[in-house]
Amino acid sequence: MELPEMESMASAIGVSVAVLRFLLCFVATIPVSFFHRFVPGGPTARHLYAAATGALLSYLSFGFSSNLHFVVPMLLGYASMVLCRKYCGVITFFMAFGYLIGCHVYYMSGDAWKEGGIDATGALMVITLKVISCVINYNDGMLKDEDLREAQRKNRLLKLPSLLEYFGYCLCCGSHFAGPVYEMKDYLEWTERKGIWQRSAKGLSPSPYLATFRALLQAAFCMGLYLYLVPHFPLSRFTEPLYQEYGFGKRGWTDSKQPKPRWDRAKNVDILGVELAKSSVQLPLVWNIQVSTWLRHYVYERLIQKGKKAGFFQLLATQTVSAVWHGLYPGYIIFFVQSATMISGSRVLYRWQQATQTVPLKKLFELMNFAYTLLVLNYSSVGFMVLSLHETIAAFGSVYYIGTILPIVLILSGKIIKPARPARSKPHKDQ
Repeated sequence: MELPEMESMASAIGVSVAVLRFLLCFVATIPVSFFHRFVPGGPTARHLYAAATGALLSYLSFGFSSNLHFVVPMLLGYASMVLCRKYCGVITFFMAFGYLIGCHVYYMSGDAWKEGGIDATGALMVITLKVISCVINYNDGMLKDEDLREAQRKNRLLKLPSLLEYFGYCLCCGSHFAGPVYEMKDYLEWTERKGIWQRSAKGLSPSPYLATFRALLQAAFCMGLYLYLVPHFPLSRFTEPLYQEYGFGKRGWTDSKQPKPRWDRAKNVDILGVELAKSSVQLPLVWNIQVSTWLRHYVYERLIQKGKKAGFFQLLATQTVSAVWHGLYPGYIIFFVQSATMISGSRVLYRWQQATQTVPLKKLFELMNFAYTLLVLNYSSVGFMVLSLHETIAAFGSVYYIGTILPIVLILSGKIIKPARPARSKPHKDQ
């Protein structure tokens, strides 16, 4: 398509040419992923198809330089696995994040996004998480089984993936455009048709088409809200159809008498769960779900010392990593630090609720936690949207910093007003 046609189409829908090019390639991931199911030649051919189509879509969307940016953390991660398995996880974590931070600073993508532009930094963010998780899981393959948590045991890699498998995982059919992220072990089992993707004795596998159609309807509904009502729902909500299309969205089977396939692996946002969250603690479970899961497995849980419980430090460190991953804008930093205090304040309300014996008072605390979450979340999100320090502080000041003060007051109150633990009945001597 010639540039004048691109310009006229972009102006017709109210976006820049760069954004239009991205959207066209983003939509193209659906047919591209559809044909992945029918690639002949076994796993090797499917890995090659996944890597080649991902690189081609990146080139068409962002230009040749995008693939060069993607290759840097990918090769750094693979080299660390080959050369220094014992420390490859730590090395890759800091080197991949260091490169991402450098790109954030150089391109200042947040300013471009606010002005209607786009670049490859968003896709690089997804690839960074993929690379780090793959390398850490390979590192975990050296550890003893008893030293591993359940998620580590499930995702660890005992042998080094081939370079083709690794590139196919990182770039698979353009899935790096907006995420969500997934594990290398799942990708390998899906490509090789093993595990939950193994065909039945009759040679059949669950059809993903109904789940794809449902996801497309949900995405269209959210896009309608975005365009005509309130620009509130994230682009990642629209990535689910491509995962369902090639069957990767399958998580397993239901526990019912007649098991049915569960197609929620690619689910990244629970819209009603966000809007009706009863406490701030629930938000990471319903918003940007796959990134929240990544942060829990690869940051939060790994900062907890053996035999000890997680505290505010682990929560704050995890939210800080999330802020840096998004970009070095003051609005991001403030939002995620604020979210750590928001969650801690919500936990105080929940402890008070659990210690209350009367049902009406429990319901009151539940309502208070819901209202608190709604207030502080909407207050804090301003920083995420405006990004600049001056605009964030001005917005907070216009409501007298209520969303900053309230969580701190609750946290301090929780240190003073400690609910009594339920009394345990003493066992009889003859028992």
